[in-house]
Amino acid sequence: MKAPNFDYARPKSLQEVFRLLREYGEEARILAGGQTLLATLNMRLSEPAMLIDINQLDALKRIELIGDRLRIAALVRHCEIETSPLIAAHLPLLYKAAPHVAHAAIRNRGTFGGSIAVADPAAEWPACAVAMDAQVVLTDGSRERKISASDFFIDLYQTDLRPGEIIVACEFPLASPPRRTAFVELARRHGDYAIVGVAASGEGHDGVLNDLRIVFFGVGNTPVRALGAEAILNGRRPQAEDLRRARESLAEDVSPSGDLYSSAQTKQHLAGVLMQRAVSELLGE
Repeated sequence: MKAPNFDYARPKSLQEVFRLLREYGEEARILAGGQTLLATLNMRLSEPAMLIDINQLDALKRIELIGDRLRIAALVRHCEIETSPLIAAHLPLLYKAAPHVAHAAIRNRGTFGGSIAVADPAAEWPACAVAMDAQVVLTDGSRERKISASDFFIDLYQTDLRPGEIIVACEFPLASPPRRTAFVELARRHGDYAIVGVAASGEGHDGVLNDLRIVFFGVGNTPVRALGAEAILNGRRPQAEDLRRARESLAEDVSPSGDLYSSAQTKQHLAGVLMQRAVSELLGE
């Protein structure tokens, strides 16, 4: 199929972006990397009256340290996260996850902000943002607001992005020692969406985990925190019995649906296996 007819604009300033958003309202769509939007246009799942291409906004292409946080602007490409010395030094979780994001051709075009906005439940970046307690930075042109990633993802492909707003960046607290991170993903083929994946972070001292955040993707409508497992493992040196209880607790927090390739029971089992691997990575085992 071919895309429907639409008007196209490539503004050179955020002010022009918001003018177009006000003019076209719900009939406008933002084009960043286009890895999701162009496919939905060609399948006529999306039929905007105006396509607003924001790729000339250089202010949205930066990775920078701001105080005790690392700010990733919305138009940063996946491949830039994969190769950034700042990401490698201060956000190792994202550095570990980047090679799992689709394939090289997509990483060269797709954007970090686009992935956060689309909120695919099997995507890596939303889960990493929750695991690192990141804040999503939004603006409607007149005011800026920040919202925790844990609160930003509401339901399947639904976020707290309001009409007239765009994502300008995500801000991550720096993962300096003793903060540790782990990333484990299982896919049918490298580059496919995850069957099950887990992003985790926590403070480790002498084998004891604290401030633990275990976040699954591919098992629900949004990134899913394993709150029960976190409670069991926090503040202790995990033993075999603790890990067994943590795996069993996933039945309360993780409720995956089956698909063409994996049953719900298979995904539930894999979640437990991957969580144990992530905890071992956090412990340096």
